[in-house]
Amino acid sequence: MASALCYSHDAEHKQPPTALEPERSPPFKRFDIVTDFSDHHYAHSNLFPNCIGSDVSKKIMREWKILERNLPESIFVRAYEERIDLLRAVIVGPAGTPYHDGLFFFDLAFSSDYPICPPIVYYHSYGLRLNPNLYEDGYVCLSLINTWDGKKEERWNPAISTVLQILISIQALVLNERPYFNEPELDEAAEAEIYSDAYNKEAYLFCCKMTMRLIQNPPKNFEEFVRDYFRQRGKGILAACKAYSEGRVRVGRFSGSETENCSWSSSSSNGGNGTHVSAIFKALMEKTHRDLQAAFDVSSQE
Repeated sequence: MASALCYSHDAEHKQPPTALEPERSPPFKRFDIVTDFSDHHYAHSNLFPNCIGSDVSKKIMREWKILERNLPESIFVRAYEERIDLLRAVIVGPAGTPYHDGLFFFDLAFSSDYPICPPIVYYHSYGLRLNPNLYEDGYVCLSLINTWDGKKEERWNPAISTVLQILISIQALVLNERPYFNEPELDEAAEAEIYSDAYNKEAYLFCCKMTMRLIQNPPKNFEEFVRDYFRQRGKGILAACKAYSEGRVRVGRFSGSETENCSWSSSSSNGGNGTHVSAIFKALMEKTHRDLQAAFDVSSQE
């Protein structure tokens, strides 16, 4: 999805960018090494003193190579020249989930006992709890980083586990289609599906709020990425808000084909596909649409 950030440079067809249209920018590298780590969550930690030149640092360098060669198009990572024990990653929310078109930032830190122990991971929540595994205080609950019991084969294995596996696991297993069932011991009964649908609606609303907060305060070294990404995806995000408000498609199922002839529906709380939309959710989505439009308009002028 994020591969769309690689824009054409054909000068013949350049036109001044308008609101919600992407500027033509050079591709944003999936992996790069930067210098400014000042806003990293673990910038002032002392988990890995005197790491340069150690055996652990060589293993971290191998992690860099794995990331540089194998990152998917929807995950971007920044390493730090003077703090090789730190990484920052952004994951694009997967299509087919309530997290589609969202950006999710994580700060990672290696300790001096790596790779015996996994890197520690902090989630930039912007004060929002939009997934059972991602806490408001930044805690990430995941077997692969040993913050959840899980099965033995799901936990960190010093011989084979990697940072790349951590990031892909968060994208695939945490940011999934039905995050309500991430909670352990929940039966997928008929009534549970009702709760799951309600959870998806709340998760999507929180994603929209996080989008607005990201635009206002993007993490360092990702400022241009955040700006260009939402300039590109703005129209689709606004169209999804309308589709979900009108019940024309279930939250998480927006594909873009629903944009034709979409308008605010005042005659029914149920869309053509019969998806139930409460008056409260409809009102919240309408407000979210207005707030997002304003945020995108301001961003496009910067």
